[in-house]
Parts: sequence; C-alpha cells; structure tokens
Amino acid sequence: MRRREFLLSAAAAAGAAAAPAALAAEPLKVAVMIPMSGPAALFGPSSKNCARMAADTLNRGGGVLGRKVELLFGDAGVAPAEAAQTALRLWRGEGAEAVVGMHDSAVRDALVQLFDGHVPYVYTPVYEGGECAPGTYMTGETPEQQLRPVIPWLGSTRKARSWYMIGNDYVWPRRTNAVARGYIAQAGAHVVGEEYVPFGVENFDANLARIRASGADAVLVTLVGGASVGFNKAFASFGLSHRALRLGTLIEENTLAGIGVADAHNLYSSMGYFANLDTPRARAFAAAYTKRFGAHAALLNGLAESVYEGFLLLHAIATRAKSLQVAKMDPASEGAHYVGPRGPVTMHARHVQQNIYVADVGPSGFQVIKTFDSVPSGQTCKV
Repeated sequence: MRRREFLLSAAAAAGAAAAPAALAAEPLKVAVMIPMSGPAALFGPSSKNCARMAADTLNRGGGVLGRKVELLFGDAGVAPAEAAQTALRLWRGEGAEAVVGMHDSAVRDALVQLFDGHVPYVYTPVYEGGECAPGTYMTGETPEQQLRPVIPWLGSTRKARSWYMIGNDYVWPRRTNAVARGYIAQAGAHVVGEEYVPFGVENFDANLARIRASGADAVLVTLVGGASVGFNKAFASFGLSHRALRLGTLIEENTLAGIGVADAHNLYSSMGYFANLDTPRARAFAAAYTKRFGAHAALLNGLAESVYEGFLLLHAIATRAKSLQVAKMDPASEGAHYVGPRGPVTMHARHVQQNIYVADVGPSGFQVIKTFDSVPSGQTCKV
C-alpha cells in the first residue's frame, strides 16, 4: 500500500473509532414519566427519588452502554393527551432516547401510540396485562401473578371460600376481577358479589351493607388511593374485619398509612415489593434510600420502587442488544435478566417473571408472611 493510501486508511479508521467514543461520551437522556399532579401525585416524590437512585446506581457502574444516565422528568398525572405532549417534548425536543413510566393505563395507551415503537419504553407499575406493543417492556405485576398463587393459598390457610369483589370502575379492577374469578373457582370457592364504584366516592355504607349481607369471608379490593383508604377504614368500623379477610393488589405503604394499622386487621396485600422486605438486596436498597433522602423522605413503596426496577430492566435489555434501537432491543428482551431489590427478574413476552410476596399488617406495618418464587406473568405477547 502506498504511503498516501495508508494515511487515508488510517485516518478513516481513526475517525470510525472516534465516532463511537464521542457518542459514548454523550449522556443518555431518559424521560421519566411519573405523576406529579392529580390523584396519584402522592407517589411522585418517592418515584422521583427512586429514579435518582437508579441513575446513581447505573452511573457508578459505567452507565448504560458506557453512557452516563441523565434524567428528564415529566408529569404523567395529567390527562393522557397532555401527558403525551410532555413526553413528545422530552423525546423529540430534549433528546430523550428511552422512557421509563409509572402512571395509569390511559396514559400508557397514549404514549404507546405516540412512540409507535420508535423509542424503548419501560412501563413499571402494577397493571391489568395485555400490552404487547413493540418497544414496550413491562416490569409491573399482572393479575395472574398477584392472584394465581395467592387465592388458593388463602383458601387453604385462611379457609377463604366465598369472595366479594369491589373496585373502581375502570380497566385494571375489571380485568383483575375477571382473572380472579377463574382462580377462585379453581380453589373450590365462589364469588358472592362484584361491584364497581366511581373515582371520588367517599361513602361506602351501602357497599358494606351488601358485603355483610352476602356472608363473604373474603373481599378482593381493587380500589385505588383515597377510595381504598376510605373503604378499608369503613370496613373496620362496620366490624367486618373480624368476619372477613381482605386482599388488596394495590395496597402499598402510602395506602396503609392512610388506613392505619388499627383498621388493618385481616388485611393482606399481594405485590412484588414491600419496603420492609427482609432480603439482603431489599434491605440494602431501603437503607440506601433512607441514607440518600433522609428518615422523613417520601415513603418508600412498591410503585415507586418499580421505577428503579424499570431502569435495571432498561440496562439489562440494552446490554444484551448492545443498542438502544427498538429493532435490536425487542429480540434481546426475551430472557433479559437482572437481580434487583425484588429479587431475580427475567423477561418473557415483554413481561417479567418475578417473586410475589404476601404481607399482612402488624404493629409496625406490612410484614411479609409468604413468598412465591419466580411467578410467570401469564402474558403471551409475541416478540
């Protein structure tokens, strides 16, 4: 090779090597869509804290694909169209290359349509299942995970034979209860009542009278936030807590704080994480949260912690794909694995197989009394 050709070839090679290096030096902007206003704003501060902890954790380990994580926060507590406008600004306007979201399903639907598989989107909270859109990856618990092992266990250990189901009137409670019916029947039990109430309801006297008249010995509660607090406090005041157990699939630390331990007799919760989960990784995470944000920080809870898990999953998939392009991440998502505060997590069919914990309530709050290891999501999305 002549000298001029060699120099041109060497320069081209150096330029090709420098381009990835320059790219790697650029921060990876991740849009974090969490409720900072509206009824779910209670979870905003703790969710933001968990996102910051996730960025710190990943950046100490070299970031994602060698790029330091930079957080861009957006409010997902608003109407879906408004949340989508915020997400569009963070994505197209401010350069976010990935999105982590902890918000309701209506906002998720809007963002899935907006992104249309062009940007990786990790959706983290408890939800109803069924989301299979390209580029969308779910870390949250599904009804199949929270109920399939738990309902028969309560049947055998607590003799739960007749169930009453009450929830808010939208997709998550309705699908959760539809799934629950099958597991109740398989456990040899039966449903004696099912009803749905609008958001904002404050008086549950008529509902509780019907529950009492039904003779139910178990109540599946799929009420959200303030409705769950109001119902559970009234449930205890009606004297029903000594006649029937309650199982909630979205009763976490903030909701329990509103209910109060005095009104939580025979109250059980089924989730993928509790703040006092007694495993080495969970203890270390809770201790780090308190150290970073202080003893009086926003309560650590399963919804907020799911945001941390979302970043771990994003990192796991991107590492396998060696890319943040959806076309490469989608096939790499199948079998992606990490171990976080919840325990070992593996993705199949865009959802995760994870541990499910059942807690009851003691004087100091939730106490995990049963663990179901590596529970499948029950979803069948094609990847």
